[in-house]
This record gives sequence, C-alpha cells and structure tokens, in this order.
Amino acid sequence: MTYRLGLTGSIGMGKSTTAQMFAAHDIPVWDADATVHALYGPNGKATSAIAALYPDVIENNAISRPLLRAKIAANPAVLDQIQALVHPLVAADRAAFLSATTASIVLLDIPLLFETGADALCDGIVVVSAPPEVQRQRVLARGMAESEFDLILSRQVPDSEKRARATWVIETTTLDSAAQAVKDVLSDIRERLAHA
Repeated sequence: MTYRLGLTGSIGMGKSTTAQMFAAHDIPVWDADATVHALYGPNGKATSAIAALYPDVIENNAISRPLLRAKIAANPAVLDQIQALVHPLVAADRAAFLSATTASIVLLDIPLLFETGADALCDGIVVVSAPPEVQRQRVLARGMAESEFDLILSRQVPDSEKRARATWVIETTTLDSAAQAVKDVLSDIRERLAHA
C-alpha cells in the first residue's frame, strides 16, 4: 500500500520549499505545477487546446505565461476555461505517477488540492502556512503585482480553512522548524503504516 500524502498551501506559504524537504527524505514527489509547465511547453498537451481558444497567448509553440496572466487579469473568466482544459490532463499525469510507484509514501504537491477535490485522493494532508504579512512579503518580492496576488488569493480556499482541514500544519516561518516538522510528519506516517 502506498500512503498518499497531499501537500498544499496558499501562494507564498513555502510549499515548494517544503516539498523539496520531503524529497530530501527520498519521498517521491508528484508536482502539479511542474506538470502544468510541461503541459504548457512546446507541443505540450495543453498547448494546442489553449491555442484553439486563445492563439494570442502562444509563443514558440508554447504557452506564454506572461501573456496568459495578462489575459486572465483582463478577464478572470478565462481562468475557468483554462482550468477546465488543463485539470483533466493534470489528473491523468497524476494517475500515471501513482500507478507507476512502489514507494510506501508519496507526496502529491498540489496548490489547488481542496479547490479541485484532489484531497479525496489523499490519506493525509499537510498544509504549509505562514502569517499573512509574511506571505504577502514573499509574493510581492517575487515581482508579482499586488492586484494579481489578490486575484489569486480570492480564488483559493482561505488559509484558515485549509489549516482546519489539514492532518498536519507546517509553519514555514523558519527553515529549521519546517524541516523538523517534515521529519515529524514522516515519523508519524511510518508509525501509522507500521500499525495498519
């Protein structure tokens, strides 16, 4: 049996860094964002479908993320159309990853875990979290416009609700505390598996 651990957290909460910490413990990681990047790449499975709707977001046979972001900012309904095309492709990639693994624990790194209903696939869920002011500072330091950040936040399940639905919450205010929390989660899971 493979224990499916879901990892999620709102933008800027430290999810990618935390996923790397799990990977450092030899936990296979399926990364939804990396999957989307591949689907959006040259000749990616999503590229032709999106090009049929929005040919103006294609550059060099790939989806231009800046052009797509600008289109979504101008008309937020575009995001729903894109997600309707991309989510089934992402789900198929995740299913292929799960069917190919023999690991006792895998990590499903999914930013929209609750929003897409993917939490139903998980045996346990880790939510990464940080204070709102830390989150905002991290995101704006990446160069994201405040309006884009606010739009993304408005479409995500609030941090408080994610925390309430989590099996474990990992605070990401310091790397050391997050790293220790990752070890604690894995220890807890291994103990559960030993008594299953």
